[in-house]
This record gives sequence, C-alpha cells and structure tokens, in this order.
Amino acid sequence: MLNVVRLAFASAAIVAMTYQFATLNVKPDYAKGNFFSFFTIQSNIIAVAALFALVLVPRARRTALFDGARSAAVLYMAITGVVFALLLSGLQEDLQTTIPWVDFVVHKLMPVVLVADWLVDPPRHRLPRWAVLAWLCYPLAWLGYTLARGKAVDWYPYPFVDVSRIGYDGVLARSVVLAIGFAAAGAALLWLGNRRAK
Repeated sequence: MLNVVRLAFASAAIVAMTYQFATLNVKPDYAKGNFFSFFTIQSNIIAVAALFALVLVPRARRTALFDGARSAAVLYMAITGVVFALLLSGLQEDLQTTIPWVDFVVHKLMPVVLVADWLVDPPRHRLPRWAVLAWLCYPLAWLGYTLARGKAVDWYPYPFVDVSRIGYDGVLARSVVLAIGFAAAGAALLWLGNRRAK
C-alpha cells in the first residue's frame, strides 16, 4: 500500500510539472532553460526519482548510500517547502507557478510527502557526520550555476539570488544565511535518521 501511495504522489508531481511546462512553453519567447533552473523544479524531479527508487528497491536491500541519497532528496524538498513559505509565498507570478493546483503540488504537497514518507519508513543505516556536507554540495552547485547562467542570460529564478537587484554582496549575504539554515536542517535530519536507524 505504501508503494501505491508513493507512485500516486510521484505521478501527481510529474503531471503538475509537465502541465506547468506545457502551459509556459506555448509562449513563443519562453526560454525552456528557465523552467529547469528553478530549485523547486529540480528538487521535485529528485523527489520523484527518490519515490520511484523506494518502490523498486525493497527495504532489506537498501544500502547506506541509498539511505544517504534518499535523505538528501528529503532535505531538498524540505528546503523547497520552508523557503517558499518564508520567502516566496505570494510571488507565484515571478516563480511561474500561477496555476493554483500546480503551485500546491510542487511547493506544499511534495515537501510534506517526502518528509512524511521518510518518517514512516526511516533509513536502515546510520550515516556519518560528513553526509551533511555531501548533501549541501547540490545547493551550492545550484547557486554557482544560477549565478553563472544569470550573468549570461540576465535572468534569475528567485529574488534572493537576483544580482541585478541586490548585487553580489546581497546575494552572498543571503546565501550565507540560507546555507547556515540548510546545514542546521541537514544536521537535524541526520540526527533523527541515525536515532531511528537500526
């Protein structure tokens, strides 16, 4: 039954992202790369992959690497939900998620689903402390990509990384604050996961 639920939520995310992309893609001047540059879209794609992996790999066969990768997906979706709630709520026009049900699925539903699934079916293995640093590599890589691409195409997905508005100093200051928050969330996830792992 749990796997059926996972497939249902993964399918809902796929439908939501596909519908959103199709709706935006009808605009002749729409840059497709912009859609896939949102952390929200990337983290939802990772979440879908994680849910499918959980269905395909029985619990008894999950390795520590599997648990680490899955926990990373949970962290990224938790970040997506919290950052949207605290910093981006009400900016759906800028985030290109003006369709209410799509906005609900990618920003609210999927973060809750990934965290709840992780709590119901916790990791099997205790993970080392450096796992937190490994989890942070992707958000840092996304930031580097976003700044490089933003300079090239003059477009940034979120206000807190918009160099044209707040400058590199402003982006750096906000990024440091967010990185501290991400690290704290990762540490909490690791602690709880290790306590629940056999």
